[in-house]
Amino acid sequence: MYGFITIRHPFILELIDHPWFQRLRRIAQLGLSHMVYPGALHNRFQHAIGAMHLMQNAIDELRLKGNEIDDEEEVALLCAILLHDIGHGPFSHALEYTIASEVHHEKISSLIMAQLNEHFKGRLTMAIAIFNNQYHKRFLHQLVSSQLDMDRLDYLARDSFFSGVVEGQVGSERILKMLDVVDDQLVVEEKGIYSIEKFIVARRFMYWQVYLHKTVLSAEFMLVNALRRAQELARSGVELHCSPALRHFLYHKVTLSDLEGDPAALGYYAALDDFDIAAALKVWQQHEDRVLSMLASHLVNRSLFKIEIQRDPFTPNRVNSEIDRVAAKYGFSNEEAAYFVIHSSVDNRAYNSQYDVIRILMKDGSVRDAAEVSDHLNIAALSSVVEKHFVAYLR
Repeated sequence: MYGFITIRHPFILELIDHPWFQRLRRIAQLGLSHMVYPGALHNRFQHAIGAMHLMQNAIDELRLKGNEIDDEEEVALLCAILLHDIGHGPFSHALEYTIASEVHHEKISSLIMAQLNEHFKGRLTMAIAIFNNQYHKRFLHQLVSSQLDMDRLDYLARDSFFSGVVEGQVGSERILKMLDVVDDQLVVEEKGIYSIEKFIVARRFMYWQVYLHKTVLSAEFMLVNALRRAQELARSGVELHCSPALRHFLYHKVTLSDLEGDPAALGYYAALDDFDIAAALKVWQQHEDRVLSMLASHLVNRSLFKIEIQRDPFTPNRVNSEIDRVAAKYGFSNEEAAYFVIHSSVDNRAYNSQYDVIRILMKDGSVRDAAEVSDHLNIAALSSVVEKHFVAYLR
């Protein structure tokens, strides 16, 4: 995508070579999206390196405009963006709250960064402060995590490229040229407003066409149910084939406090990747438990649940009727049949002005929200949340 990428600092290469960072090569960037877009097989490692490249370019542009970023801050920024996804579990967002119970990947990223900081004898201290928005130059954190950060600029372009969904293409080079800092806040020069509009619209398209594509939702929720069934069986004493890392999370309910208080638990998490899950699913196809074996077989062979998606919620009667149908057809109890009927909702907000804003530097020196400046109605319209409900079920 970007051609040759230069590693500017020896410590950056040390960090990239660490096994916990190399693990990102084995974490799919788009979960199970390759079941819809066969080319979408890129990984979190590629994304992290790409985001680092964009960060280097952003630093250069900001320095050209007189904004002070010293060498130590540059290294810290590059480390922070490299590690921003270090806490992702297998298949990225697909198993976000399933492997470790109700734990967000950003929290795990912070825990892993702390462990890496000990390993590197404190050389990640500033990077962690920037990542956690605790560094005195606030605009540095905005380069790592905001509504216009290097993470988003890379993943939109990368996911669009590998999926083939051209609507996700963004002009990151022009946006970077328009960056500046005013009152310790990241801003975009007024002449870059159309690039910002395209960036926000591209996010909306990519969410509905790729990230929240209905067939991708079917596959990823099936994966969640397969892991949930495996955990239920394991915790009732059933023997399951799995790697040591996966075994820890199947046979124990691991919470945030476990990861915080037990370095071994965090070590198991850092050893876990897509390969553990994929290998287990292949073997589980022959397991004596019919629920687990059928879920695994349908995933491995891409025989996905039929899915219906709409604006209004599905009624409980509709969901229960599908459970009854599956139970009768396959001889399951209703509790077992419930693994084959998925009912949930997803939402999409391309621009969230309540969380943060993209600041536009006007020609008169004032700074305004991009949603107010745009002469296109898209940005204001895309600030609203669009929620869709779905039901997916075994045919």
